[in-house]
Amino acid sequence: MSAGSVINNFGSMAGLREACDDFVAMVVREQESAAMSEGDSLDFVGALRDAGLAHLLAYLAAVLADDSPALARLIDSMATDAEAYLEGGVAAGTIRPTDDPRGRAIVLLLSSLGPLMLHRHLHRLLGVDLTAPNADPATLANYVGPTYEFYTHGLFTPEFGAAATTSVAALRAGSHGPAQPSTRSGGLDDSGGIDV
Repeated sequence: MSAGSVINNFGSMAGLREACDDFVAMVVREQESAAMSEGDSLDFVGALRDAGLAHLLAYLAAVLADDSPALARLIDSMATDAEAYLEGGVAAGTIRPTDDPRGRAIVLLLSSLGPLMLHRHLHRLLGVDLTAPNADPATLANYVGPTYEFYTHGLFTPEFGAAATTSVAALRAGSHGPAQPSTRSGGLDDSGGIDV
């Protein structure tokens, strides 16, 4: 696109960037809403790939490290949308309810964006290029498999999870409560970090 076309259609390069970000946010919203209503997915990366929109992942991978108002607006929009479609999943019975819908949506969104920011390392370590337009499905399974295992079965044992939940409740209440659980029983250390 020529500089004149950019000015004529978007007013400036910043205007073009804002239009691109708005478009990406709209597409992610549409694809995730459709996937959630069908009970298929809460992974926006997968939703875009399945819709043949992997080129948008390459765009996101290129701009995610920016510290700009445009990117902040895009992430804010995606976080609001993520909260809405996760709550839709709760209503549909495909996702467990939570006491902190906003926090969960933000953590899940940022966790989903991380592999895009580190896509070169993901490719190097697992052979998966999330930004490739025609990635081999068998190769994608190297990333999708562990992702869904994590979402479906979780990471912590029930005992560790219960201890960590108790520790988080104490932190939210502004106290450390009783002595923090040891590594053997699981939980958080005095700084709020998980004992490992």
